[in-house]
Amino acid sequence: MRLLLSTVVAGLAGLAPILAQPAAAQSYPTKPIHILVPYAPGGIADIASRIVGAKLTEAWGQQVVVENRPGGNGFIAMTAGAKAAPDGYTLVMATVGDVSVNPSLFKDMPYRWEDFAPIAAVSDAPMVLATNAGTPYKSVADVLAAAKAQPGRISYATPGNGSVNQIVMEWLALNTSTQYQHIPYKGGAPAAAALAAGDIPIGVLASSSVAPQVKAGRVRVLATTGAQPSKFNPEWPTLQAEGVKEVDLSNWTLLIAPKGTPKEIVDKLNAEVGKILAMPDVKERFGTGGVETIPSSTAELDAKVKKTAAQLDQIVSKAKIKAD
Repeated sequence: MRLLLSTVVAGLAGLAPILAQPAAAQSYPTKPIHILVPYAPGGIADIASRIVGAKLTEAWGQQVVVENRPGGNGFIAMTAGAKAAPDGYTLVMATVGDVSVNPSLFKDMPYRWEDFAPIAAVSDAPMVLATNAGTPYKSVADVLAAAKAQPGRISYATPGNGSVNQIVMEWLALNTSTQYQHIPYKGGAPAAAALAAGDIPIGVLASSSVAPQVKAGRVRVLATTGAQPSKFNPEWPTLQAEGVKEVDLSNWTLLIAPKGTPKEIVDKLNAEVGKILAMPDVKERFGTGGVETIPSSTAELDAKVKKTAAQLDQIVSKAKIKAD
């Protein structure tokens, strides 16, 4: 009898951590949540963190603290997030560059996608292929024709080497058998300013970066880089609609947690983020910058990251793209 009793007690003790997980998820959160952002304030990851963080605070009554940890091509924040305690209190608001581009650009990565638990996709910021209003380019076809007539002579602006913007243009070049000269700037704002001033004929930039210049008549949008028309301006054609097959890339953000975070907590975060992204005022706040909300399941996000990484790995390799 004593042996049987001790066996039962031991068995219950082993089940205790498992049984405690749902209860822990129900009470979560009981203290402030920290969202690490790999970039400086003002960027799309920072904006997404602050919008979602404020709504999580309202819903759960626990403060959500946004911590900007820029530098090292996003490695600083991403590595800190990967090594954090998997308890749901340290999250990361990453971008497509952090999870699907960096693995192709850097051989020695301090983190891997497998180090994280996907929570939800958050926002999608379409990019555009734009030209200075003074150029003769009225369509993507015009650019392609000029590039074929002058291989490697047409220059284009992006926010930097190894950016998703550069990858889009090199993807276009590979798919259309054309060549261009890449001129990297230190950020989207200076690249947009150079395009508006006529210092460079074309650029691949965030729609929000060029919107003021488009309104002022100094820049003309030729196409968006995603497969679907931009809600920012549905009249802008996509590159695919303009005959550039397969190209589909935008700057999206995603919320992730360290690997090992209890599934119940991940699911609770996913459900709440989904509710937040469906709120009209949240959609409006994102929409003012030409950004769309893109809620997803954890499985959908995992598949999206892996598919994009596989596609971009081929582009980076073929185009021999290097990061700064």
